[in-house]
Amino acid sequence: MDKIETYRAVGTCCKQIMFSVNEQNELTSCIFIHGCSGNQQAVSRLAIGKPIDEIITKLKGIPCKGTTSCPDQLAKALIAYKEKQAEQKQ
Repeated sequence: MDKIETYRAVGTCCKQIMFSVNEQNELTSCIFIHGCSGNQQAVSRLAIGKPIDEIITKLKGIPCKGTTSCPDQLAKALIAYKEKQAEQKQ
């Protein structure tokens, strides 16, 4: 079973993103805590099963209220995950 990661979202209605990534670097689960339920379910369903680099490329920089959005925060969560994984390999 993949480890559940937690990311504290900033600047959005969503307060937290919980997700997991498999050994092939594909998103296997994604749950947004708070915010617009329909949009968050859609983003999760479209992203699960995709390589995290593809998700980052497609979602990074999408604005909503201000300069970020729930999809942008997911991209930031995945970037932080990648950085953490790179540090652990060193």
